Amino acid sequence: MTPPLLPVLRLLPKTKPQAIRRGYPWVYSNEVVTDRRTRGLAPGTIAVLEDAERSPMALVAVNPNSKIIGRVLDGPEATAPDQAWFAERLRKALSLRERLFDTPFYRLVHAEADGLPGVVIDRFGDIAVVQPNAAWADVLLPELAAALAEVTGVTTILKNAGGRGRSLEGLDDVDAVLLGEAPTAPILVQMNGATYMADLMGGQKTGLFFDQRPNHAFAARLAQGARVLDVFSHVGGFGLAALAGGAVSAHCVDGSEAALELATQGATHMGAADRLTTARGDAFNVLTELGEANEAFDLVVCDPPAFAPSHKAREAGLRAYERVARLSAPLVAENGYLVLCSCSHAADLSAFTGACLRGIGRAGRRAQLIHTGQAGPDHPLLPQLAESGYLKALFFRL
Repeated sequence: MTPPLLPVLRLLPKTKPQAIRRGYPWVYSNEVVTDRRTRGLAPGTIAVLEDAERSPMALVAVNPNSKIIGRVLDGPEATAPDQAWFAERLRKALSLRERLFDTPFYRLVHAEADGLPGVVIDRFGDIAVVQPNAAWADVLLPELAAALAEVTGVTTILKNAGGRGRSLEGLDDVDAVLLGEAPTAPILVQMNGATYMADLMGGQKTGLFFDQRPNHAFAARLAQGARVLDVFSHVGGFGLAALAGGAVSAHCVDGSEAALELATQGATHMGAADRLTTARGDAFNVLTELGEANEAFDLVVCDPPAFAPSHKAREAGLRAYERVARLSAPLVAENGYLVLCSCSHAADLSAFTGACLRGIGRAGRRAQLIHTGQAGPDHPLLPQLAESGYLKALFFRL
């Protein structure tokens, strides 16, 4: 049977097609012919992208309601995605993670870099949490879930609708259980010798930040015998890794009491509850209060949320990162270590480093930059898409 003809998305004559041909995965709404037919396409429609001369270029997913009107899925000769198509992509993603990790706790799919634009899948053993942050993935979620169960053997699949990208795509914020039964308690996750408690139903994002795993490990190497301060700690990411690395104490600060309780539970499972303290509060206020009390730590880590989630917020975000550095640097003991992180793709490494150094300088400290970290290899970069390299972790000795 001949497959049905797909709609066409056509580039404007002024738009150069080289970027798409070289692997750039996004087509913007101001780059295509947006006639009545194109505007009438339902979000998530699969179409063929053509250049201005009507030569097919790629199979794309269309969302006329989004600034990113087209997301490249495959070559122009491919047919619309079905369960088998998803299964092929998932097998490729799984083969990398199985080579990297001994246990099935990792990011299984990292969106465009794994050939599934807008899709994030984190795996917690027999449970997978899916964030379909693009309209096409939302429409094809049944096929994606079926392929995910087929390829990985997971028995529970959860839809997390909390991603910022969903609002930009005009999608709902309703979580759902796609397969199996929702967990009734936090999931225990072992990383870098530490034990974390991941709340897959009510926690931030998918429940745990796998991306910081290698940076947790590097911080743990600096933590032997250290007094540690972990600000914006979430469920104790750096603090618990430091305790596993031999820290004498870790003080976790976060705005969420629920996250701090999970950090305490993790420390208890590790037999390190007596070395962990927590404080709920605004991070800037807590840093100020600790400074006024002349507190000092051997290792200070600040891992805030994205202060610059868009280019419009870039300058304000950089000022916020500078402020974090200025307030945290005085808390570091002489020859101690300061770790400053950013998950803002709009603030590139150079700009983020500059903001951190300005803050450290304004605090009257001098710094050696000893290590620059990024997301772990289960969060691969698509080289053509700068936004996929969002995470930066700067390790300074003061």
